[in-house]
Amino acid sequence: MDELSEDLELLPATRRALRHRIAVAQSEGRAPSVVAAVVRGGEVVWEGSRTSVEGHGPDGNVQYRIGSITKTFTAVLVMRLRDEGLLGLADPLEKHLLGTGVGEVTIAQLLAHTGGLAAETPGEWWERTPGALRPELADVLGDEPLRHSPGSRHHYSNPGYTLLGSLIEALRGKPWEEVLRTEVLEPLGLDRTSGSPQAPHAGGWAVHPWADLMMPEPLEDLGLMAPAGQLWSTTRDLARFADFLLRGDERVLAADSVREMRTSAAPPEPGLAESGYGLGMQLMAQGGRRLAGHSGSLPGFVAGLWLSEADDLAAVVLANCTSGLPAASVAADLLAVVADAEPRFPRPWRPFTEADQVPLEVCGPWYWGTSAQVVRLKADGSLELGPVGGTGRSARFRAEPDGTWTGLSGYYAGETLRAVRRADGSVSHLDLASFVFTREPYDAEAPVPGGVDPQGWRGIG
Repeated sequence: MDELSEDLELLPATRRALRHRIAVAQSEGRAPSVVAAVVRGGEVVWEGSRTSVEGHGPDGNVQYRIGSITKTFTAVLVMRLRDEGLLGLADPLEKHLLGTGVGEVTIAQLLAHTGGLAAETPGEWWERTPGALRPELADVLGDEPLRHSPGSRHHYSNPGYTLLGSLIEALRGKPWEEVLRTEVLEPLGLDRTSGSPQAPHAGGWAVHPWADLMMPEPLEDLGLMAPAGQLWSTTRDLARFADFLLRGDERVLAADSVREMRTSAAPPEPGLAESGYGLGMQLMAQGGRRLAGHSGSLPGFVAGLWLSEADDLAAVVLANCTSGLPAASVAADLLAVVADAEPRFPRPWRPFTEADQVPLEVCGPWYWGTSAQVVRLKADGSLELGPVGGTGRSARFRAEPDGTWTGLSGYYAGETLRAVRRADGSVSHLDLASFVFTREPYDAEAPVPGGVDPQGWRGIG
């Protein structure tokens, strides 16, 4: 066992802090039960639970309903269709699913809740009534499905994910849940995640707001709304799913595709704490830490899942109460407890091997006009461009087979970085989104836009 794997085991003080946090959450949230898990380095390093029932509490194998965390599973299926070339995220829905009445909304907009669709279905509260009341998409969307112009703002929409589920069914020719099981659950080994509850599972409860009394919540099959919130799962399954959302898995989605899901595609709704929304994933900044994941709720259940790429950590919290226990907030707190108490060890530095093709000629200082920049080569072969000793535009770039680099983050995301060469093969300058980066400020030998004063640099008269 190497040093990094040995450090997966949490210290006793950290484990006590985690137990204390969920104990407080269960007591103050008046939840019949709560179960939680923390994942570090791809391994479940802590599990805990609290219950109002004497004796054995729930463990990581007990199913709870996970509500809108289901949306992230649905988004994974859509991204698989994209990666297979069966659709484009910029495609209008009408290209693949006819007759919805909202066909101008794009697939990306549905994933990011920017399609302008209503937040809920017309008629009775869909989460607490049988899906049979809404047998057709027209019943889910209603006569006026749009509340905003598509693309104009982030507006969370449950019916939007019903459309994505129907899109999956149209392109696969199979029910959404069957596609999910064969393409995601089985490859990832999530055998305790399902559309219907499987024993052992928790019962869903409503807790009276002003008295310590409980009432069972009805259990409904959501029908067409299933892709928005149907699933049941366990903390152990969700821990494995969270690790997949961090690293990817070539059997399901590559690392670049899950990273794309974690990238902001929509600003937050005004007044909300989230930092935005990706493709099927909520984004949040907390304590200087960037989190991605999703919250979930259905009558009788609340759930939260957050991950931090920088800390290689994830946390999951499930509880069986309609309200009271802020599961997503508690999950974020558990993650912070570990990250703050036991910071991640960096991987050992290692040089490139002799076989590696190292673009050393583009590394080092460059100048964009008078702004000093530096290009650094990272261990994974990517490039980083950023200002020297100050704030400004920074970005990471992926190497392409043609010798260029594609921006992955920041202002230059999606833009192409090129090393422009002289006749003798040496690098003259870098070209990036019409900007010219030179080895000297306003190098007269490079094609600086607007030219360089022939008198060059000088002092005052």
